[in-house]
Amino acid sequence: DLKPSNVLVSIVGDHPQPKVIDFGVAKATAQRLTEKTMFTELGMLIGTPEYMSPEQAEMTGLDVDTRTDVYALGVMLYELLTGGLPFESKELRQAGFEEIRRRIREVDPPKPSTKVRTQGEHSTEAAKNRQTDPGKLASRLQGDLDWIVMKALEKDRTRRYGTPSELSADLQRHLKHEPVLAGPPSATYRTRKFVRRHRFGVAVASLAVFGLAAFGVVMAIQAKTIAREHDRAERVSEFLVELFRVSDPSEARGNSITAREVLDPGAQRIEKELERERLVQAHMMLTMGLVYRNLGLPKNAAPLMSRAADLRIRLLGPEHPDTLRARSWLFWN
Repeated sequence: DLKPSNVLVSIVGDHPQPKVIDFGVAKATAQRLTEKTMFTELGMLIGTPEYMSPEQAEMTGLDVDTRTDVYALGVMLYELLTGGLPFESKELRQAGFEEIRRRIREVDPPKPSTKVRTQGEHSTEAAKNRQTDPGKLASRLQGDLDWIVMKALEKDRTRRYGTPSELSADLQRHLKHEPVLAGPPSATYRTRKFVRRHRFGVAVASLAVFGLAAFGVVMAIQAKTIAREHDRAERVSEFLVELFRVSDPSEARGNSITAREVLDPGAQRIEKELERERLVQAHMMLTMGLVYRNLGLPKNAAPLMSRAADLRIRLLGPEHPDTLRARSWLFWN
């Protein structure tokens, strides 16, 4: 009970010979294949899993067209070249119903050349039947034939050959040593398929990478901050060394030095020498202003403390504790 679209009739000698071309759906009519009577029901997997395309495994009835037949032809070509199926019958049929569908829809079979290299004794037998050895057979399959077969077996039907004739034409190009239309999938396409197959693992790995990247950024920021603080401390240290250089005996030449004589040059230089470190500059101005005030020199203290308060307002904002502290000292002064 096959539709006309499922049958190809060719003439062999003087007799017509029907051939089943829909390899995913066929029934045994001449003999029983199993002791168990099976009936096709709505929602059941209909067809031979080894030759079934991903869109057939979806069981929606949608997107089944000539590219479905291309997939089945690709399985046959795979079997002719390697002596094995993309998904071996024993392994596939041991899986449960949902696992069979998942493998057909999501798992990419090995390339024909890879299959020959990895199926052991079966490869030796297959190569012998083709009058060669496994190594030479794999080499012959590598390249064009790998690409042609894998294009026919694409999970995404839009990337397969559109019709069996297109598949045949590419095989003819190979036999004529012409460039084939099939080619290796792009890195972007392979990455997209990998992500689709391993969503959870990719998500976990992405989170781990993001975490490491964030950790690296934090560490880099901390290192930069530490380096900046170190440079700031160096500049303050150099400023203080220069500030008190006047008290060096070699500079003072035996004369007694007053605190004001130490502070006055520093008050003049602080604006220029600490220009790149405004917060440090404000702190030093406030400190020197307090020293002037404690020495009973409020006129010298006021400009420094006022400048320190203005800097903190601009850099930290009017409500920052350091700003309020500077303003309170200025007011008290």
